[in-house]
Amino acid sequence: MGFLGFEGKTYLVFGVANKKSVGWHVARVVREEGGTVVFGVRSEARREQLAKLAPDAEVHVCDVEKQADIDRAASEIRARHPVVHGLVHSIAFANYSEGIQPFHATPRRDFLQAIDISCYSLLALSNAFKDALAPDGSVVTISISTTRMAAENYGYMAPVKAALESSLAFLAKSFSAFSQVRFNAVSPGLLKTSASAGIPGYVPSYLFAEKVIPRHKAVQTEEVANAVAFLLSQRSSGLQAQSLVIDAGMSINYFDSEVVRLALRPEK
Repeated sequence: MGFLGFEGKTYLVFGVANKKSVGWHVARVVREEGGTVVFGVRSEARREQLAKLAPDAEVHVCDVEKQADIDRAASEIRARHPVVHGLVHSIAFANYSEGIQPFHATPRRDFLQAIDISCYSLLALSNAFKDALAPDGSVVTISISTTRMAAENYGYMAPVKAALESSLAFLAKSFSAFSQVRFNAVSPGLLKTSASAGIPGYVPSYLFAEKVIPRHKAVQTEEVANAVAFLLSQRSSGLQAQSLVIDAGMSINYFDSEVVRLALRPEK
């Protein structure tokens, strides 16, 4: 058996959009290590896209804004897989169609939709699969490296991710009444994904991150996927309700002398 112990086990991955997605990279690691992956995607169009990447994959359409979709997908998956050993929640959405607004001007409907899709869906999926998750199973969500950085272009999503991370402790506590299922998050720095490409002003922030990171190379999606795989495995059995930051050291290097020099005396 391999180091991660995925052989003969089944894992659910919700939120794959394309080959750049964190969820896709996680699925690739799990499959390479001998595990079975069952996918949940938002729409029929996403199912068709995923079929091109993995023609042999089992894919279920599940729009997490619709409880009926969650119930149906859970019923279909449980019928085929009575026991699942892990669940990956790689789902987030923010409506930036009207551009970035000051945080105090955040539209109520946009904030509540983001909470529903990006945070509440973790509770809803966990509850839908609570009877199928192995007693020592693992649930992993994708957050961000810090929810305390007030970046204008990320808008209201940092508070939404803060709610997501807070949910881990409460899910871990409530599930402890009947299981040993663990709930953790991987919290990456800036990534090159299709979702991030939709954030206004993201590219300059990404390039700045590469200046601040000690190795001068941004976090890679496969690095995040490897961390998720570790949290899915029993190798991380002592971790519960934690957020594992994957930022390649960015948070220790904000006062890099070259970055400070350029900020104070920008080159013309």
